[in-house]
Amino acid sequence: MSVGSNQLFDLSREVLDVASRKVSLIEDITRRTKMLAMNALIEAARAGDAGRGFAVVANEVSEISKQVNTITRDLRSEITSRVDHLTSAGSEMVREMRGKRLADLALNMIEIIDRNLYERSCDVRWWATDSAVVECAVDPTAANCEHASQRLGVILESYTVYLDLWIADLKGNVIATGRPKFYPGAVGANVADEQWFRQGLATRHGGEFTVADVGRNRRLDDRTVATYATAIRKGGTADGDPIGVLGIFFDWEPQARAVVEGVRLEDGERQHTRCLLLDARHRVIASSDGRGILTETVPLRTDGRTMGYYAQGDGRTVGFSLTPGYETYRGLGWYGVIVQGP
Repeated sequence: MSVGSNQLFDLSREVLDVASRKVSLIEDITRRTKMLAMNALIEAARAGDAGRGFAVVANEVSEISKQVNTITRDLRSEITSRVDHLTSAGSEMVREMRGKRLADLALNMIEIIDRNLYERSCDVRWWATDSAVVECAVDPTAANCEHASQRLGVILESYTVYLDLWIADLKGNVIATGRPKFYPGAVGANVADEQWFRQGLATRHGGEFTVADVGRNRRLDDRTVATYATAIRKGGTADGDPIGVLGIFFDWEPQARAVVEGVRLEDGERQHTRCLLLDARHRVIASSDGRGILTETVPLRTDGRTMGYYAQGDGRTVGFSLTPGYETYRGLGWYGVIVQGP
């Protein structure tokens, strides 16, 4: 909750406190006035005819006291009701502002990821046309594979967000990588049954690419990766026949962590706020608290909305946004989600 909303509620409570004190003072004065009127009536009765006129005044004062007391009681009730309504309306306004803000932050988070992954989709399609990559896939001699490996290594020196780049032949055998010394188990491995290879080989032209689910790759020291792939095509042309597959392994964990930890929260919010990235199955693929990655599924309630917020029964507010995509990258059905406690 923001400082402004706290001040609003504090002011409401102060108005109620001040009004209650003032009404109590009026009630006290009314009681004293009523007592004086009663005493005056007693004295007037003792005075007989001489006190009759005074009795009339005393009765009038008593009646006025009753009227003031009624007005005061109504005033107390009305003030309490109005302040309660103000507090309720203010709470609803704060909840709405808070929910919309969390949804906006969730959108910003997923947009950053979309822009990043758009670049990855460009990388894999571009590098699949590299002459060294194409030559290696066409004729996987030791010389060609060594040349392709050197070329991939040069690319990796400039693109530090990748763990490795692999070239696989049509049977799924990895014939060249960019970091054979770092990951010696990759060359010679067969990846024919892996999602990225099958989908990459099935791309219809050079403008298509595929992305496998974020997961751990045991041949890359069990690191968490987002794998992009596309077919390497004869002649490096967009309409050439497939001659292999290029797979590029995005170093997911540090990049995603920077996004979820970089959400612009106020200092007092961080300890009770969780920023998440979910895949299309609502599986946690990044979290600001480091918990549940690849093991937790969030039962997100979107009600058919692409962006919004809702309150949970435990008092927490959930803001979410579906990936909007970026440029030619349509997104993967991922969500940015922010869960904030009261």
